[in-house]
Amino acid sequence: MKPAVVVVDMLNDAFTTHGIGMTPEVRLVIDKTNQLTKFARSHSMPVIFAMDSFLRGDFIFRGKMKEHSIRGTNGANVTDKLIQTETDIYLPKRRFSAFFKTDLDQTLRLYNVDIVAISGINTHWCVLTTAMDALAHDFRAYIIEDCCTSYRGEIHTTIVDMYRKNPLHPLFQIMPLDDFINEFQ
Repeated sequence: MKPAVVVVDMLNDAFTTHGIGMTPEVRLVIDKTNQLTKFARSHSMPVIFAMDSFLRGDFIFRGKMKEHSIRGTNGANVTDKLIQTETDIYLPKRRFSAFFKTDLDQTLRLYNVDIVAISGINTHWCVLTTAMDALAHDFRAYIIEDCCTSYRGEIHTTIVDMYRKNPLHPLFQIMPLDDFINEFQ
């Protein structure tokens, strides 16, 4: 089994007043995500940054959601609080899932990946839809629970608790970073 790490929407706009902010919980998620990506790189696992890259006036902004992560702006860039290397892959996306109308499926197959380990924000939207689409594309999906959060901590907790004992185990798993590292050392 070969995993890839997909870091979802850890972008500048996500950590400003437009997003969830830079709370102590978010700082911990950033630290844990750096541990995850460091481990992945040291074990030749691809690291992919899936990045919201919306257009002004995009359809999803016709509801209550405010414009953010507009293509070509600094807000749509991966936060510099995450360690990035020249081997990392950057995947712009226009919708919630990192799979929807992107080449993520082809990229994962190029690297012979069969497990998608997902971190990022928000657990209840982009992280979860990416996990569900990984399954729909016949990849195992692991949400690394301490490498994810939502704008409200209780939402994150509810989602991971709800899916922790799902009927798709072991194809779909919620696990802490330490368990992921232990499985692939």
